[in-house]
Amino acid sequence: MNALPRFPLAALPTPVMPLPRLSAALGFRLLVKRDDLTGLAFGGNKTRKLELLLADALAQGADMVLTTGAAQSNHCRQTAAAAARAGLACRLVLMKPPKPSGNLLLDGLLGAEVRWTTRERRDADLAHAAEEAAADGRKPYLIPYGGSNALGAAAYAYALEELLAQEVVPDTIVFATSSGGTQAGLVAGARLLGFRGRILGVSVDEPAGVLKPRVAALASQTTALLGEPADFRPEDILVEDAYAAPGYGVLTGAEETAILRFARAEGLLIDPVYTGRAAAGLLDLAAQGAFRKGETVLFWHTGGTPGLFAEGYATRLAEAAGLI
Repeated sequence: MNALPRFPLAALPTPVMPLPRLSAALGFRLLVKRDDLTGLAFGGNKTRKLELLLADALAQGADMVLTTGAAQSNHCRQTAAAAARAGLACRLVLMKPPKPSGNLLLDGLLGAEVRWTTRERRDADLAHAAEEAAADGRKPYLIPYGGSNALGAAAYAYALEELLAQEVVPDTIVFATSSGGTQAGLVAGARLLGFRGRILGVSVDEPAGVLKPRVAALASQTTALLGEPADFRPEDILVEDAYAAPGYGVLTGAEETAILRFARAEGLLIDPVYTGRAAAGLLDLAAQGAFRKGETVLFWHTGGTPGLFAEGYATRLAEAAGLI
């Protein structure tokens, strides 16, 4: 794979840890890859992507980065921190303005300028914010939703290489998928590195019919960027969308149960939106017999734990924990 320029942000490699109590209960070996420990502003998977994206922004002479997401976006929180580290201004176009808590509070502490939008106007308002910045004499660099373009996805091809260098070769990798960049990078890396395990994305919002072609196209672009072009088809992509129906960011009893179970069995905190839904999916799939006895399953923790402290989520989880 081509070695792409990086702006160092992450504490790598992130550890792989056994989850012995959950393994005993589920009947297979369960590990976790701790990308919640990448180290930038409470960590998360986007830090890996931002190393490549910020390097590109700086190479282009940018003095501002702009991106978009939900008010509790982990990607936006890490983008704000990366911009601060690089000495760049940061403008975020966010949806659903709640009170400043969780990730949104951290965006403000990190110095990001926040503008509000709706899901329908997200992309248009982001483009307008970039045009305004250019008209004001700035040199803006636009980072897509989730950092999910070929450059961002390439970070997860490298991440799979990191995992294999840790002498961990799981039968199945399970993780949360939404904008598709993390999954596209893992799929691309698997093809280039000869990894034959299952790469199963648990959708947090999109149906498989939307995610599969998106990830396939992005994985194809990513392998080309890495210097070894490969073609992917939608049927090459594994997406479980059975848990996406409640919609993005909707905390249900399934996520509450998963959060409490991972916390109380292993002392491992997962978030209400991404890892909580992926873990809920993993637990339900395990109950259905989707994993063989003796199989090694790796849960890729993509971060997001500041969301536990967001208004609304915190109250619901406190009730689930018996605190109120």
